[in-house]
Amino acid sequence: MRNMYLRVKPPRGEVEVSAPARMSDRRIREFVRQRRGWIEQQRRRIVEKAVSPGFGWSDESKARAKASIEAQLPDLLARWEPVIGRKPSHITLRLMTSRWGSCTPSTGRIRLNLQLGLMDPKFLEYVLVHEMTHLWASGHGVEFQRRMSEYLPNWRALRRELNRELVW
Repeated sequence: MRNMYLRVKPPRGEVEVSAPARMSDRRIREFVRQRRGWIEQQRRRIVEKAVSPGFGWSDESKARAKASIEAQLPDLLARWEPVIGRKPSHITLRLMTSRWGSCTPSTGRIRLNLQLGLMDPKFLEYVLVHEMTHLWASGHGVEFQRRMSEYLPNWRALRRELNRELVW
C-alpha cells in the first residue's frame, strides 16, 4: 500500500484508517486529526440516514425521555457538584443528531441529548460529568482528561460503550 486512506463506516460511524506498514503512528494520528471536520461531517450524514427509517420520536417518547432525565438530575447534580466544584447555570434538554451533550463554559449552560432519558442511567451520568468538566476545561486536552480521570476513572470505557449505542 502506498497511500493512507480514511473511511467512516456505517452504521455507527466508526473510523477506519489504512496506511503503509512503514508509516509511523504519529503520522497516522496527525492524518486523522487534520481530517476531523470531514470525519464529523460523514458521521452526521450516517446518523441522518439512520434517523428516517429507524426510531421515530413521538410526543409520548419525548415526554418519557424528558421525565426520566428530570427525575435523575437532582440526585446527579447533588452528587457531582461538590466533587467537580462547579455547577451549571442552566440545563436544557433537546434532541441532538450528532452529540450527546454540549457546554458553554462562559455562561455555564449545559445541553443534554434527550435520547439519554431512554438509555441506561450510567450514560446520563457520564455525559453530565463530561459537560460539567468543561466548566473547568474547555476542549478535550490534558487538563480535561486529567479531571475526567479523577472524577470518573472509567470514563473512557463509558464513552466507548455510549458511542456504540444508537437510539436515533
